[in-house]
Amino acid sequence: MVGNTMNEARLADVALMDEEAFFERLYVEHRKMYAIAFSYLGTETDALEVVQEASCRAWMKRKKLKDEQAFTPWLIRITINCCMDELRRKKRMLPSEKLVEEAAQEMKSNERIDLERAMSRMKPKYRHAVFLKYYQDMTTAQIAMVLKRPEGTIKTWLREGLKQLRKYL
Repeated sequence: MVGNTMNEARLADVALMDEEAFFERLYVEHRKMYAIAFSYLGTETDALEVVQEASCRAWMKRKKLKDEQAFTPWLIRITINCCMDELRRKKRMLPSEKLVEEAAQEMKSNERIDLERAMSRMKPKYRHAVFLKYYQDMTTAQIAMVLKRPEGTIKTWLREGLKQLRKYL
């Protein structure tokens, strides 16, 4: 019974997290959110837009966060979901807009372009795991928490993701 009361108290604390405390935590994570968004979307404007959208979604859904310790993985998951939504939206954009973006892409180094193309060809679950491991320097345990999968699954996804990268490069 005491354990239940403590859990209820913790849930109440998180649900009542005041605005100032929430935005302080969010501000600390903005750089990480931007890095994730930029790696998925490839442009500064899209990345900034996604960070703003993810911040807004996090604020609206803050009462659903059950454990304050899980704030960072929860926020990363929201950011990734926003990125995936934006990528789906971009698939429907006009071809002329795509040409402008492709011209801007030519200014990047060939190695980076090759890596970005290889990453974009990977299955999303592998891409998420590889990105979080090698771009965000997260451990498999942290990735498992963010993606809500067992650590063994994450290790398999990392291995398969690296295998796909080697094949595409």
